[in-house]
Amino acid sequence: MPGTTPSRLDALKKVSLFAGLAESELELLASAALARRYQAGEMIFSEGEPCEGLYVIEAGAVKIFKMSPSGREQVLAIEGPGASIAELPVFDGGNYPASAASEQASELLFIRKKDIRTLCTEHPEVALEVLRVVSGRLRRLVGIIEELSFTTVRHRLAAFLVREARSKGKRTARGVEFKLEMSHQALASHIGTVRELVSRNLTRLQSARLILLDGRTVIVPDPEALEAEVKNQE
Repeated sequence: MPGTTPSRLDALKKVSLFAGLAESELELLASAALARRYQAGEMIFSEGEPCEGLYVIEAGAVKIFKMSPSGREQVLAIEGPGASIAELPVFDGGNYPASAASEQASELLFIRKKDIRTLCTEHPEVALEVLRVVSGRLRRLVGIIEELSFTTVRHRLAAFLVREARSKGKRTARGVEFKLEMSHQALASHIGTVRELVSRNLTRLQSARLILLDGRTVIVPDPEALEAEVKNQE
């Protein structure tokens, strides 16, 4: 079909919203989608702007975040290939409730609001899947609010390090090691604090021998002890 590329079609096939669509229907949607490329750090949309449609991530990663009037950033999610973003304002008619920026060079597909609404009218299963995705995001946001309201910076930092060790860590003679790929400022945005408190609490965790820092490498000598630190603060 003119205007449809194999990569665009493959990208839509990976999106849970469109899992129930036939090949021909996906081809129509792909032909209506607009390909957009963003450099690392480039804004995709800002909180409060009118919503014109939703985005599908074909390649790269997108950061969803809120910014306080004082300029403090709170990361809500990092989404990768196969994810859709900005479903909620497509349906409630409001503006974008948060901002989005590319974490790295990214390729996105933009689908206009009217095309998504037409699709949901013709295929109610798509609307149900949108509801499932939005519900999952709401649960995640409730978890973020709970963490920010009821836990300390030390607890959130330790919990983050536990997750990183589990997902990226490699066991060595020194313990479980992983690269801390983000800056202290970016880490602060992820756990809802400021850079100074991240640095201070990393130092305290190191003094307690719960972690060791070797440049950008984090070593967890005893993963069970770090996990116990998280549980003891709950």
